[in-house]
Amino acid sequence: MVADLHPDYLSSRHAATLGLPVEKVQHHYAHVAACMAENEIEGRVLGVSWDGTGYGPDGSVWGGEFLLTTDTSFDRVATMRPFRLPGGERAVREPRRSALGLLYALRGAAAEHLDVPGNAAFEPAARALLCQALERGVNAPLTTSAGRLFDAVASLTDLRHISTFEGQAAMELEAAAGKAGGNAYPFVLAPEGARFATSPWQAPATVVDWGPLVEAILADVAARVPVGVISARFHRSLAHMIVEVALRVGEPRVVLTGGCFQNRLLLELTVHALRDAGFRPYWHQRVPPNDGGISLGQIAAMVRASPS
Repeated sequence: MVADLHPDYLSSRHAATLGLPVEKVQHHYAHVAACMAENEIEGRVLGVSWDGTGYGPDGSVWGGEFLLTTDTSFDRVATMRPFRLPGGERAVREPRRSALGLLYALRGAAAEHLDVPGNAAFEPAARALLCQALERGVNAPLTTSAGRLFDAVASLTDLRHISTFEGQAAMELEAAAGKAGGNAYPFVLAPEGARFATSPWQAPATVVDWGPLVEAILADVAARVPVGVISARFHRSLAHMIVEVALRVGEPRVVLTGGCFQNRLLLELTVHALRDAGFRPYWHQRVPPNDGGISLGQIAAMVRASPS
């Protein structure tokens, strides 16, 4: 029996009731294994596994992961810079909470008083209370989630502050980009990963620091740059992040998986950028990149780990 690391997933709870031995497979590794199985590839790959939420081995919230995967295991070679989510899972349906967590990671206590769309979506008293929670780390878990980064940008650009279904903000951000152009925003590959870490698992060799990107977005919002242009530049930046990490890791085969790669614009930009840089990208075409493909990945991971 195989299940996800997250103890509250319905499938994980069901597996625990069956009276059988249960093996746990890390969520983002399962995404990579699913894409590898679909594309019938073995051996070592760089797996780019981006989604909203998945438990890391330390119980923290992962979601913007770069996993160097072998036949039997993986190393977390890079990740997105973590930030806190005020209210925890409530941030999934409230992009404004992701935006506030992002701003707090950048500006500290000054985030509460920034004149930006995401902040304006809160009553002042509620915003102050959430900033206190961020300061104390109370009900404000750290996350590296690429999905929540999409949500935060959607709120900061005044597209969506409260969602009626998961992924709505990211979908609207993708749609806003249309055929808009623009250069990528700046970002930093920070070699001092431990600077952002709270556990060994959160200190890979490289942390993708979105700080300069968010600061540039805030400047564009203040300058009233059209949201379509901001979105297009944001998507292009994410593709560039993947290429830069791939260049640093040096593995020629790159697997793109996780719910964020339901985003056609992100996927196409990334595939083209990787090919232009000399890499061989793989992605989902029959198996869903989101959690619909997790069960396949869990089985594939267990088969890969088993002695032949």
